[in-house]
Amino acid sequence: MAEFTKAMKKTHTILLPDMLHYHNELLQAAFTACGYHMEILPETENLPEYSLPYISSDYCLPAVLILGQMLAAIQSGQFHPDKIAFMEPQTGGACRAGNYYNSIIESLKRAGYSQVPVISLNVSGEDKHAGFTITPKLLFGAIAAVCFGDLLMTLYQQVRPYESREGETEACWERWNKKLCEDIMTGKNISRRKRRRQYHQIVHDFARIPVEDRNLRRVGITGEIYIKYSPVGNGHLEQFLHGQGCAYRMGGFVNYAIYIVDSEWEDQKLCGAGRVVQKAYETVARYLCHIQQDINQSIAESGRFLPDADFQKMKALAAPILHRGCHTGDGWLVAAEVADLVEKGFENILIVHPFGCLVSHVCERGIMKKLHERYPNVNIQTVEYDYDSSETLRESRILLGISGLAGSW
Repeated sequence: MAEFTKAMKKTHTILLPDMLHYHNELLQAAFTACGYHMEILPETENLPEYSLPYISSDYCLPAVLILGQMLAAIQSGQFHPDKIAFMEPQTGGACRAGNYYNSIIESLKRAGYSQVPVISLNVSGEDKHAGFTITPKLLFGAIAAVCFGDLLMTLYQQVRPYESREGETEACWERWNKKLCEDIMTGKNISRRKRRRQYHQIVHDFARIPVEDRNLRRVGITGEIYIKYSPVGNGHLEQFLHGQGCAYRMGGFVNYAIYIVDSEWEDQKLCGAGRVVQKAYETVARYLCHIQQDINQSIAESGRFLPDADFQKMKALAAPILHRGCHTGDGWLVAAEVADLVEKGFENILIVHPFGCLVSHVCERGIMKKLHERYPNVNIQTVEYDYDSSETLRESRILLGISGLAGSW
């Protein structure tokens, strides 16, 4: 395995998959502030053609697309293989996508790029590299990036479908995204107190955008984390729904982050971990819940926008549908997001997930019967993404799904 050394921090570009579309540039700024040169992998057509010669076709779609992005970036000539490293976020657990770190390394070797380091982005300290360390500065910069990204995404999705002048919401988002990136890179206005002040200013600016009262079809989006957030993974689902005259919404990433910590905390308690370990997880979970409350309060105080349900309410929403012990992959959080979206008046729900994701089949398709029984007047459909299914077929099924005419597929 190629090592990412301390010297490489100055000479190499770290390439990150396009996984969190609304957060990418903000996270990039957090890494820049800590002396890393990071770029988001560019989107390329026909990604499976790059990756399938080196991995089995049985791999789940995120693995196929992310490895494809990596190989396409090298073969395009835009990045020299001697001057780059790849970063692969990992949550671990039973999810294959969170554990194909070694598969990526082996695939790069087979493709002739064994000199390219692959950095595992995880909080458990696995697969360390001398040139990459999660420092407090990087951690708090990333937390600010996620919080601001969630806020911008939530406001953008609630305003854009109803804007009176097309493009005004996009302009507001770009303006704030640029400013916040500069703040994160320079370390300004990112403390919790200063973030709260920024939240109010951001909400105020989005609330000033003129809107019209339109009777739009409302579509909630949830499901597997990569397909849900990444336009590479979901085939630009948001843009498609917008073009069909739909208002759409998806839950923020902060709830997912709390869910990961809370799930690990539950596992540690079941395994008999000591009080110090349990207290550490409890402290982190509570801190994340507090910063989530800051965002939600800023949104709710506007009187115009609806925040995501906080984590404790999400737990309560999921309880009648799926036990909280089911936290493999996206686990009970998908059920909670469906319930939250229904409470917010979304009459159509798309649960998106990749082909080959066994966790999604259990935790998403497995709850469909109970969801239909609990919400009989809501169109709730699963949408499976595969690399060899046509875009036209997938979009036709989505339209049928939100019209209440299609079953799960």
